Amino acid sequence: MKNALVTGGSGGIGAAICRRLAADGCHVYIHAHHGLQAAQTLADAIGAGGGSAEVLAFDVTDSAAVAAVLTPLIEQQPIQILVNNAGIHDDAVFPGMRTEQWHRVMDVSVNGFFNVTQPLMMPMIRSRWGRIINVSSIAALTGNRGQVNYSAAKGALNSATKSLAQEVASRGITVNAVAPGIIETAMSEAAFDAEAIARLVPMKRAGTPGEVADLIGFLASTQAAYITGQIISINGGII
Repeated sequence: MKNALVTGGSGGIGAAICRRLAADGCHVYIHAHHGLQAAQTLADAIGAGGGSAEVLAFDVTDSAAVAAVLTPLIEQQPIQILVNNAGIHDDAVFPGMRTEQWHRVMDVSVNGFFNVTQPLMMPMIRSRWGRIINVSSIAALTGNRGQVNYSAAKGALNSATKSLAQEVASRGITVNAVAPGIIETAMSEAAFDAEAIARLVPMKRAGTPGEVADLIGFLASTQAAYITGQIISINGGII
């Protein structure tokens, strides 16, 4: 049984990813920071359904806290599947953006990627098999008004994906990013009504967290062994 870690695993998309990886036979570490109760409820549901999951609590922006939790785990067995899903919005038009808004969004997506991924690399390399999937956004590819910080953070994640993929490709490790468009989550429901979705999305609907999870499940599988360094969009045809 392979160990998988999903950061931000208590949210809508994160929970769907956790359920998919557990259904595929992984032991899933569900990471949460603020959503600990939701993460535990998810872990209990996965266990009740015959899967294997447990909750990990840490702040991805705190490198010492991340290492304190992850280092003991990987001493016994590597985490071979990592989904960097944690990310936040803090939107404002750029002339009015506060310094802390810029730094918070960058800190979670970019520094969080480093803090979680880097400690897992050597055990993964020694096992000569791994899957790293970074959850990006359509905003990194097209830009979005009011989201200069978020677009910059996810764009940096895309670039890191491509570079890391080149470094570890010979070790049986793939590194890819998934860039969702409008997905049915509490966040998107507040931002897009049905009319806006019909206007923006050629498929005339939002995607589901399960559809994103299915793509990530495939990228985490043995069947995706020759796919690496890619930014794969899932957006209903917007771009």
